[in-house]
Amino acid sequence: MIAALRRLWAAPRSPGAPERVWRDWVLVGVLLWLSVVEVVARTIHWLPVSIPMALAAIGALLIRRTRPLLAVAVAYGAVLAVDLASISRYDESVGLYTTASILVLSYALCRWGSGREVALGMVLIVSTGVAGIAGHYTTVAETIGEAVFFLSPCVLGGVVRLASTARLRETDQVKLREREMLARELHDTVAHHVSAIAIRAQAGRVVAAADPSAAVDALAVIEGEATRALSEMRLMVRTLREGDEVDLAPQRGVDDIERLAFGTVPPVDVSLRGPLDDLRPTVGAAVYRLAQESITNAVRHSRHATRITVQVTGSDDAVHLMVVDDGEPHVTGRGWTGYGLIGMTERAALLGGTLAAGPGAERGWTVDAVLPKSGASR
Repeated sequence: MIAALRRLWAAPRSPGAPERVWRDWVLVGVLLWLSVVEVVARTIHWLPVSIPMALAAIGALLIRRTRPLLAVAVAYGAVLAVDLASISRYDESVGLYTTASILVLSYALCRWGSGREVALGMVLIVSTGVAGIAGHYTTVAETIGEAVFFLSPCVLGGVVRLASTARLRETDQVKLREREMLARELHDTVAHHVSAIAIRAQAGRVVAAADPSAAVDALAVIEGEATRALSEMRLMVRTLREGDEVDLAPQRGVDDIERLAFGTVPPVDVSLRGPLDDLRPTVGAAVYRLAQESITNAVRHSRHATRITVQVTGSDDAVHLMVVDDGEPHVTGRGWTGYGLIGMTERAALLGGTLAAGPGAERGWTVDAVLPKSGASR
């Protein structure tokens, strides 16, 4: 229990909160207008106290995303002070109804606050609730109901925070896996060339026995550098794989895309155009992976599609991949809910390219990717 509390105390702030959004200004404006209407329409005692209390609760909404603890301290502090002052002589007309906006601050605290901020803010929130219940205690059932209503925004904020954090964690895992796969392919490509350099260097040393010693020394340096580079690359990939077995299968390329068309329903038409022989192996492997993922997504999710078209077009400095199916129109969000598209986008970005996916102009789903032939990383 103590360890769990320590972890909660040390928890960082939840990411994803913008500095301030237009919805906050709209909400504040609406609540201020309702406060004016309420002051005119109702008979309110302690008006000089009720108005500042409402303004504190409403104004704190503007910093609820960036400074949730400060927002809670300002709003709940004002409400707590009024509750304590009115315990001995409680009047139901004390306070404006718009002061209930402090519940939004409870949600914001548990949604975006750090562990320390949540712990400190909850002390103030619970104290305010206890003071308010003590001031107009009626029955046990009503007291429990008020407590549940008062604390429900905190629970909701915590649940949304956990869901958002889990989503971000899974997204990071997808990106990490894609980076590891790309690292393996980079290793396979570089290892091939470095191994060739090492072999040529060794042969050069044998042939150059009768040549000046400078040539032998140069070849020795080439051999040593190539061998160390190969060892370092293997160590890096072994670390990234975290103990997984090494996959010795040759990596796929653009020419292997045509194999994806065999045995699929709906059928797949593959078209390779333009200069594609000068692709770097890493870029060719990436184009293959993007096409494979796009076809898999279309086969699984397209509705009533009769054909999937894959076009790979090479130009002087880039390669263009387009995968289109003719499924039912307006099937939106088909590829955006899973993590496959996240990995595809990450792979394209790592190689300096772009990827876009969405509903086609008339029917189905379209994946459009452009990668530089050089494979320049971002």
